[in-house]
Amino acid sequence: MQMNFFATTAKGLEEVLAGELGRLGVGGPVVEKGGVGFSGDMSDCYRANLWLRTAHRVLMPLAEFACDTPQSLYDGVRSLPWTRYLTADHTIAVDCNLRDSALTHSGFVALKTKDAIVDTIRDVCGRRPNVHTADPDVLINVHLVRNRCTVSLDTSGASLDKRGYRLDRKEAPLRETLAAAMLELAGWDGSVPLVDPMCGSGTIPIEAALVASRRPPGLTRPGFGFQRWPGFDRAAWSRMVEEARAGVLESPPMPIMGSDVSAGVLRNAARNAARAGVGGLVNFCRADMGDSHVPCPPGILLCNPPYGVRLGEVESLKPLYKRVGDVLKRRFTGYSAYLLTGNPELSKHIGLRPSRRVVLFNGPIECRLLRFDLY
Repeated sequence: MQMNFFATTAKGLEEVLAGELGRLGVGGPVVEKGGVGFSGDMSDCYRANLWLRTAHRVLMPLAEFACDTPQSLYDGVRSLPWTRYLTADHTIAVDCNLRDSALTHSGFVALKTKDAIVDTIRDVCGRRPNVHTADPDVLINVHLVRNRCTVSLDTSGASLDKRGYRLDRKEAPLRETLAAAMLELAGWDGSVPLVDPMCGSGTIPIEAALVASRRPPGLTRPGFGFQRWPGFDRAAWSRMVEEARAGVLESPPMPIMGSDVSAGVLRNAARNAARAGVGGLVNFCRADMGDSHVPCPPGILLCNPPYGVRLGEVESLKPLYKRVGDVLKRRFTGYSAYLLTGNPELSKHIGLRPSRRVVLFNGPIECRLLRFDLY
């Protein structure tokens, strides 16, 4: 049965995500603001959740309707066949985002949506499903823009950037999905060495190792939303996972290297890599950027230096950016270097002219992915 889906992503990554979906072979990816629509059956939904590296969520839209009053919201949600998707034994939660609409409070919209759903289930089953905001069986997404409401089921559950290998979500500012997008934009496919000389918790080299070993990013996750739904095809899912495991390469063809000056940070990076299943595929070493080992060119350097977000930090970071430029010129001849920076003032101190600039967003921070060709 063909259905419509919508994979969400960070602003600026829609085309990258469309490329991923195209390679997965799903039906007709259509780029929209904030994500990519596509069509397929539930096996395509399973595959998208397992394999997509730059998506945040895969939504399954159920309906779209005009909504400018609490009653029109309630009636629109109430009209949907909720008994197809959950029972009174399931727990639910409602996630809402809205803008430019008559209804302006997301908490109220979520509450009204929840009321309509549980009232529908109660009328059929005689009792209401419970709400579990932290870990629901069925997560409902409400998208209300300019008085048009789209109600979707979230097939992913927890956001897809939560791969399961970074347990401390505060340990690094770079989302896994953004690191994967940077690799895609850099054109890195594992055929040349990859070096991150400021690797921190290891997100960039770990995502690179997942790509090079053909390991789907969803393989380490504890689960997905669709696995709790009525009608979940456990046998089809198990076959898909086993097929993915069988295709994993034991070692990448080229070295993947991450270095940092902090031994504690590197220990954490190594633990993250082990949890991701790529512990033996990344070479972590404690070294200053100017002293780290550089494999023979050609190769790609990819890193996320500090931006100087806090007051007074920019001035103290200028010498670091100047040194980055000096090291690139001195030690990385023959490489293509990609730096993600959220501060245009600091990037001027690199002292090199970028051949390409791509606007990306690291959370709320507008950044530039700068490419430097080091002839």
